[in-house]
Amino acid sequence: MAEEWKVRGGGFVVGEVDPADIFTPEEIRPEQKEIAGLAREFVEKEVFPKADEIEKGNLELTVELLKKMGELGLLGAEIPEEYGGMGVDMTTAALLMEEYSRTGSFGVSVGAHTGIGTLPIVYFGNEAQKKAYLPDLATGKRLAAYALTEPMAGSDALGARTTARLSEDGRHYLLKGQKQWITNSGFADVFVVYAKVDGEKFTAFIVERDWKGLSVGPEVKKMGIKGSSTRMLFLDDVPVPAENVLGEVGKGARIAFTILDIGRLKLGIGSLGSQREVQKMAASYAKGREQFGQPIARFPLIQEKLAFMAAEAYALESAAYRTTGLLDRRLHGLDQGQATRVIAEFALECSALKVFGSEVLGRTVDEAVQIHGGYGYMEEFPVERAYRDARINRIFEGTNEINRLLIVETLVRQAMAGLPVLQAATDALKEAGAALEAAQGGKASWFPQGKGDGPAEKLLALTRGARILGLALAGQAFQKAGQDLEKEQELVGRLADLILYLFAAESAFLRVAKGHEEGLLPAQIFAQEAGWRMARAAQEAVDILGLEKGWRELALSLADVPVTDLKGLRRALAEKVLAAAP
Repeated sequence: MAEEWKVRGGGFVVGEVDPADIFTPEEIRPEQKEIAGLAREFVEKEVFPKADEIEKGNLELTVELLKKMGELGLLGAEIPEEYGGMGVDMTTAALLMEEYSRTGSFGVSVGAHTGIGTLPIVYFGNEAQKKAYLPDLATGKRLAAYALTEPMAGSDALGARTTARLSEDGRHYLLKGQKQWITNSGFADVFVVYAKVDGEKFTAFIVERDWKGLSVGPEVKKMGIKGSSTRMLFLDDVPVPAENVLGEVGKGARIAFTILDIGRLKLGIGSLGSQREVQKMAASYAKGREQFGQPIARFPLIQEKLAFMAAEAYALESAAYRTTGLLDRRLHGLDQGQATRVIAEFALECSALKVFGSEVLGRTVDEAVQIHGGYGYMEEFPVERAYRDARINRIFEGTNEINRLLIVETLVRQAMAGLPVLQAATDALKEAGAALEAAQGGKASWFPQGKGDGPAEKLLALTRGARILGLALAGQAFQKAGQDLEKEQELVGRLADLILYLFAAESAFLRVAKGHEEGLLPAQIFAQEAGWRMARAAQEAVDILGLEKGWRELALSLADVPVTDLKGLRRALAEKVLAAAP
């Protein structure tokens, strides 16, 4: 049996798990793939042919397609069977999100309905609320939206100014205020709205569109995802029945943060689906575009870009399904109340996936436009739309800056809840100190010895070293800053980068070590990228902390990755990407 920390959220920071204890995409079951195949077929037959019309803002078409999804059972995938859904697990939900995210704007509409719009009722609704709303949300008879953000309360969600005042007869709460940038607000029938009861108690409510006092503004003009509906929501003393309080009065923060955690997990996975679609676009174009008498796919600098895309996608996929597999393991047999506590425990992984996934997608679309050259700048090429659509992902579900702060904040909170982070940091400080003495001011060569001679073991030496150094730097940070660490945002940001690249790289390496050797090629290429990024983050943390020169050498040693012939590896991976492209 694995030690308890190995199956807890944030456990990967404390120590390395055995490859046998992680879930990999190769273990996805046939029935899970079958459900994903249903979504893929719908996307390719129903959505892709209508993409241009959706992009024009044809909301009637979007609603029509959503209702078709409801007829197929896809809208209710995450709704329990007793309320008309499928009750799928996290891994299956992730597979579905991958497929929907290939569609850009339409994927945003689907995600807002099935995720943040519906899941608050799934996880926090009482029996009467579930019976009243979930069957209709599963079929698409009613569509959902999530109203949290306000003009003066973006990342600071608890700073909301919308109020809820109990009526004199005690039967209704009168909601007053406005919400901003509400996805699906142009057609949603049901809104999950947050307001402060008596101006203080942050509370969630289920609000219906046709209730008196509720109105929406015009569609806002956006850089990307133009086919999704985004409007202001106005609440002018909207009478909400007291029985439509979601959860408890004053307990809305727990609902908001749990749903944000799920949203961040899904955004990271959705970024993977979008990334794969864009990578395919780039590879296909490179095969067909000829310059200097040959396809540009034959040029090494183009191949390098494709290989880099594929390597990052492999790491993202590995980390994403490692997380869903662990969540499925922990959530099995739990009721909804217990499930929300487990989900909250994995807030660190959710934030890490959101940041890493959105930034991987950002780099991919940028390079895809570059591969297209001038044509990538033209509206008639889909990569132009993909470039604009991708940008929102670094802002959605809390900006990447906020999520970097949350990664470290969550780790501190988990340490206080019993995760042995402090002991691990103490041990790491001792190991780093011994390495400093051994290095004697020269270049440090201090990676822990591998447990074997295989190529995956050599890669895991990198993440073992990064873990020790990261924990040691965290220990130094707490010693120097103490309770004021949250004010040292530059330092916290660098520690977060170390953590999220440790998570991504280790997930890829463990996947290979589990026996999936076909992943060695992208894992080796990603090792070079992750090592460089972790070295830079560690080096900057050392400088901010004002540590002695030896620490800087330890940090730089993370870039000394045990991988040779990167040129050959990249060319080989690019050939695989090109062979798979249409």
